[in-house]
Amino acid sequence: MTGASLDLRDRDGLFDALGARTFDVAIIGGGITGAGVARDAALRGFSVALVEARDFASGTSSRSSKMIHGGLRYLAQGDLALVREAASERGIVETIAPHLARETPFVIPARNAGAVAKLRAGLWTFEKLGGVPKSRKHEVWSVAELREREPAIDARDLAGAVVYPEYLTNDARLTLANVRGAAALGAVVANYVAVEAILFDGERASGLEIRETLPGSPERVTRLSARIIVNAAGPWVDTVRAMESPAAPRRLKLTRGVHLTAPRERLPIDRTIIMTAADRRGVFAVPKGEVVYLGTTDTFEPEARTWPGITWEDVDYLLAAATARFSTPPLTPGDIVSGWSGMRPLVGEEGKSASDISRRDELWTGPAGMLSIAGGKLTAYRRMAERVVDEIEKALGRKGAPCRTAVEPLVGGDVDPAALAVGGRLAELYGSEAPAIVAAGGGPAAEAAHAVEAEGALTLEDWWARRSARAWFDLDGGLGALAAAAEAMAPRLNWSDGRRTQEIEACRRLHTDDMAALQPRETQS
Repeated sequence: MTGASLDLRDRDGLFDALGARTFDVAIIGGGITGAGVARDAALRGFSVALVEARDFASGTSSRSSKMIHGGLRYLAQGDLALVREAASERGIVETIAPHLARETPFVIPARNAGAVAKLRAGLWTFEKLGGVPKSRKHEVWSVAELREREPAIDARDLAGAVVYPEYLTNDARLTLANVRGAAALGAVVANYVAVEAILFDGERASGLEIRETLPGSPERVTRLSARIIVNAAGPWVDTVRAMESPAAPRRLKLTRGVHLTAPRERLPIDRTIIMTAADRRGVFAVPKGEVVYLGTTDTFEPEARTWPGITWEDVDYLLAAATARFSTPPLTPGDIVSGWSGMRPLVGEEGKSASDISRRDELWTGPAGMLSIAGGKLTAYRRMAERVVDEIEKALGRKGAPCRTAVEPLVGGDVDPAALAVGGRLAELYGSEAPAIVAAGGGPAAEAAHAVEAEGALTLEDWWARRSARAWFDLDGGLGALAAAAEAMAPRLNWSDGRRTQEIEACRRLHTDDMAALQPRETQS
C-alpha cells in the first residue's frame, strides 16, 4: 500500500475519533505485533483502533538486532516448525517490503574440518526445511579465501568458514509501515495515548480508559469502546493483563539485549561476522554504512523499562568477543559512537537461561475475553498477527476477508529493486517514497518534515531514534542532525524556541545516558 500519509497533529480530533464509536478491535501497543495485527484486521474489513503509550516502535521494536532471521538457530533447539515459519516469513518480508529486507552474507568461522562439516549439515537441513533456492544456498570458504575476503578476521586458528545469506531490516520502519498501512485502510491509530484502565460490561472487557501522554499537551481523556481487546504491549503485557484480572499470574521473562556501534574504519568488514563470546554464545559484527554494530547480550531483567540502559559488563562482553576474533587493533570504549539496549518479552520457562528460552509466541484469552500475545520474533510478526486476527474472527463470530498481508506491499514496498541497489540510505529507509525526500532536499530537515506530515512523528526523538535511525547509525550518534531537524519540525508542531531547545536537549541526554557505561569507571557515579 502506498500513499498512506499519517499525520497525528490534530490531537482533539484524534481523541474524538477514538471515543466516537464502538470498534471491532482495540489494540494496546504500537510495536511490531500490535501494528501487524492492526494492518491484518483492517485488511480483513474490521474496524480497528490502536493506541500506544509512547511512540510507535519505541520499545522492543526499535531495539532489536535489525535482522530478519531464517531461523537457523532454532534448528539447534530442534524446533523444526519454527525454522520453517521463519524461513517462509523472511521471504514474505522481502516480497512486501524489499527496501526493509537487505540481503547480507553471514560468515561463520570454523576451527577445523569437523566444525565445517557440522555447519554444512545444519545448513543443508535448514535450506531443505526453508525451501531456500539454489542461488541462496551456503558456500564454504577455505582459510585462504577467508583471509582474502575478510582480512580483518584473525584466521590463525581457523580452517575456513561457512557463509550463508540472511537479511537486515530497519525494525522501527517495518513497524511504522504496518501502522501506516492500517491507518490507510481506516484504522484509527494513536501514539502517546496510554491505557489507564480496562472497562467492563458485566464480566466482559468492553473498552479502555485512555489519556494523552504527549509532552507539553493539555490533558485529554476518553473512553474507547471495542468488541474485542488485544493486548500487544510487549514487555508490559503482564501489566495490562493485571488490569483485566489483578490475580493473573506473570507469564513473561524479560531479557535485555545490548548493541554497540563503532566506525567501520576501525573494524573494516564487508559481511556480518559471527563470533563466539566468552560464555560460548554466538554474537556478531554487522557492517552498515559508515559504521559496524556489535551484538548482542542476553541477560534477565526484573522489570520493563522504556529506555533500558547499557552497563560496563555489556561493553566488556561485546568488545572482548571482537578482540578475540579480529586481527585489527582492539576496539575500546572510546571507539564506540552509539549503542542501544532493548527488552525481549519472552514467555517464561523455569530453569532455562535467557538464551535458551524459546522465542515462540503464545496467545492467551483472559477471563474477560481479552486476547494477549507475547513472545515471538521480529521475523515472524506477520504470521503472529495472522493467528491473532484468526482468533478475533472466532471471538466476533464472523469471518472477514481472507488474510492478504503476505501479498499486499507495505508502505514504500512498491519499489524497483534496481533503485534500491543504487539508492543508498534513503532508498533503504523509504523505498518508493525516497524520491520525494530527495526532491525536498534529502537531509535531516527534509526527513523530519516528512516524519511529521506523513509518519506520525510528534517529538524530535521520534524522528532521531525511530524514523531516521540516525541515533544508532550516524558516526556522531545523530547529534549533528538534531538542530536542522528541530528547525524543520518546530513550525509544523507549533514549538516555541524554548520547546525546540528542550527537544534537542532531551535527545542529547538520552545519548549521554546510553554512552555513560563507556566513560572511565572512576568518573561514573
